[in-house]
Order: sequence, then structure tokens, then C-alpha cells
Amino acid sequence: MAAINTCNVAPLSVYTPSSSNLWSVDKVKHLYRRLGYGANLNTINSAITKTPSEVVDQLMDEALALPPTPAPDWVFKTFSDYPNEQAFNEANQDHINDSKHQFTVDLLTQGFKARMILFWMNHFVTQQEVYNCAGYLFQYYDVLQTHALGNFKTFVSAIGITPAMLHYLNGYDNTRAEPNENYARELYELFTLGENNGYTQRDIEETSRALTGYNSQNDYCGQVIFNQYNTFDTTEKTIFGQTGNWGYEDVIDILFEQKQDIIANYICGKLYTYFVGPDINTEIVSEMASTFVSSEFEIEPVLRQLFKSEHFFDPTTIGLLIKSPIDLTHQFLTETGYPYNDDGINTMKYIHFVLGQDIFQPVDVAGWQRNHDWISSSTLTGRWVMMEWVMYWPLELDQPKFRQFAKDVSGNSKDPYVITRAIIDHFMTNGLASAGDYDIATVVFKGEVPENWYAEGIWDLDYEFAHWQILNLFNHIAKIPEFQLK
Repeated sequence: MAAINTCNVAPLSVYTPSSSNLWSVDKVKHLYRRLGYGANLNTINSAITKTPSEVVDQLMDEALALPPTPAPDWVFKTFSDYPNEQAFNEANQDHINDSKHQFTVDLLTQGFKARMILFWMNHFVTQQEVYNCAGYLFQYYDVLQTHALGNFKTFVSAIGITPAMLHYLNGYDNTRAEPNENYARELYELFTLGENNGYTQRDIEETSRALTGYNSQNDYCGQVIFNQYNTFDTTEKTIFGQTGNWGYEDVIDILFEQKQDIIANYICGKLYTYFVGPDINTEIVSEMASTFVSSEFEIEPVLRQLFKSEHFFDPTTIGLLIKSPIDLTHQFLTETGYPYNDDGINTMKYIHFVLGQDIFQPVDVAGWQRNHDWISSSTLTGRWVMMEWVMYWPLELDQPKFRQFAKDVSGNSKDPYVITRAIIDHFMTNGLASAGDYDIATVVFKGEVPENWYAEGIWDLDYEFAHWQILNLFNHIAKIPEFQLK
């Protein structure tokens, strides 16, 4: 794999293209790959006519305007709404599958909004297999959708009392008689402050007492009810030096009042490593954190600042991150504009599971670690095999459209080298390491077609078996190390 350069010293000031720093197709692709799952040719051609800030604003505004997925009629159904245990179990599993299917579709169709939901799913982690209730799963997803670009303090408050989180991190088991510290610990360590950063074990213990009381349900899969009189600890607690008969919302208020700078730097650091690169530039993160605090923890202004910056568009940032399993499948389909159907969505869910990114089921409470953790000797070969499936579906569904991509990206060239290079460069912003690598790929594309057909102009992309040539090239590209980067 090509060497990765992380020496990005560009500032956070707004990127304004110039003769020495052009607004290019490469930068457009970079923007769409980081904020979503790539862009097709029409989107790229449209974006290049606008300023970088205009494109960022468009992507952000579209995401903000998207309403949450409408709640299905079963979302608040409980065990008692079904005739027996078997009927409940079957319906519950069907609804869980439906929710996972819907989110996989949302990732393909909702661009930046879906990208942010996935980011927060890996921050406010729950695992569906622990609570195993379709209604809880959808309610959790709804909170992610609602607050993904909203106010972070409000987000923290809302996520902690979702039934999914209360069951996953034992808030449901946290009573004044038997305090459970799990959620208090993760609230600080993973969700707001960072490990061993600005809190003590005593703070965790006192906070866990303030978070008691969410312990009642009237039915399996029913809503969790706050029990003020029987299980909430009504005695005084001291949290970050503040003493009182604190409850859930008091904890959130005290946390954001006392630790705002730590919270801002921690969250902005996570946004930086997700959208820019694995090695944090502390000066840039500090500037982002200042914006976060001054905007009273609104998420959207921080992201606009980052995405419009010279720092984000610096060439050292392009092609720096390793694609996740979801990136692999969704970016290919988005950048080709190829069709998919429900069977394809189901297969993609399976692929993501096999490659280690089962949605709603991160590996543990710390989430998927991303980047280099996606690649190992076993997962790399698995990626090659799985991508063969993804690349074959469009050919089976719509052969003319499968060919049309190659025509569009190459200007309907009849030169196999031009076609090969155009397709490779469409998928890989930094291209291949050498001219020889393009030559090897061209040989793969040319296949067994007689050489004189190319020389004499007999062959073109309407050739009877040209679709198989395109597919063979796709499979070759999937095995090139640079294809794993975004």
C-alpha cells in the first residue's frame, strides 16, 4: 500500500481556491467520500462548478432538512400485544431485520446525515443483541437521527434514557439499594470526557447514585419508567465538587457546566480522527473546541468550520483513511450509480457482518476502532471475495447501465488504456503508483479480445462481452491496495 502522509499543517481558515491551490475533481471526491459514500459523475460535475463552501453548505443543509425515518406502527408494541411468545419472538426478529434493512438503505440514500448517524452509533454504543427488542432499537435509532447534527448536550441527555441504553449499560439495574456504576463510568470515559480525564472514581460513584430510578417496566419491551419513590436515591450527592439531591438532568447540567472545555476537546478530537485523519492536530482541534463551546455545544457549526477549511482539503488528507466494510460496498454503488434491490441490501448486510461491521452491533462498548483495525490478513482476502459479489449484482440487474458507467467515465473511448485509467482514477483519487500498474490493469481489461480489434478500431464498449471485461477490471481494482483507501 502506498505510504500515508499525515503532515497536515494547513490552517482551519476557509479554503478559497487559487492558482496554486485549485478546486479539483480530486477534492470534490474527497469531500463526498468523507461526508458520505462518494459521488457519481453527475454530482461531481455539478460540484466542480460551485465553490467548496457552497458544496459543503449544500450537503449540510440537505442533511439538516431530512426528517427522521417515520416510526413504524410496531415501535411501541410490547410482549402483551402478541397472542403468545412465539408470535412475539417471530415479529420481534422480523422488525429488527426490517430496521437493519432500513438503515442500510438510509446509508445509501441520505448521504451526510446517515454518515453522522453511523458516527454517533459508534460513539453512543449499544448492542442490539443485549436488549433484543425491535422497539428499543428503533427508538435508539430515532434519537440518533434527531440529534445527529443538533445540540450535543441535549443529545447526551436524550441518549442516556433510551430503553436500549438503559438496558445495555445497566441503568435499568441501577437502584439506591444496589447502585450500578456502568453508565456513569461510560458517560464520562467514552461519551463526554475521555478515559481518566477530569473525573475520579468518587465522581463515578456519586453520579451512579444520581442516575438511579429508571427501573420500572409494565411489560417486556415496554417503556422504562422513572420510579422516584422506590428506587431513586434521594440523598445528597457530590459531583465535581457540587453537592445536592441531584438527579439525571442535574448530572448533565453539572457535567457541561464544570467540564465544558474537556468535553469540547474530546468530542472535537473524535470528529477530527473520523473525518480528517488518525493523528490529531491539537491546534486544529483546539480551534474546533472553541467553536463548540461558543456555540453552546451545537454540532453543526463545528462541522461546517472543519469541512470548509484549508486543513480539511489539504492534499495530505486525501486518501488517508482505510475504508470500513460499509464504505467498501456503498462507495462502489454510489460512485458508479449502479442499481441495487432488496436482495442486494440483504447481501450487503451479510457482507458488513462478515467483515466486522454489523450495524447496531459494534464489537464492544468502545465501538469499532476503525482505520487500520479494519485490515488484517484474513479480512483483506475477505474484502476481495465479498466485493466480487457487490460488483456482479449491477451486471445481473441492468447490463446496459453496467456498460454505461464505463462509457461515461471514459468519454465512450475505444482505447482500452484510456478506459482502464479512467475507471481506476474514478475510484482512487491518488491513482496508482506507476505507469506499469496501469499497463497491468489494461492487460486485465483487454482480456482475450484479439489485439488487432483494438488497433483497427473494431472493438468498443458495445462489444458483446465488454460487460465481462468491465467486471474483470473491477475485480482487479478491488485487489489493489489503494482501493482500500478513501
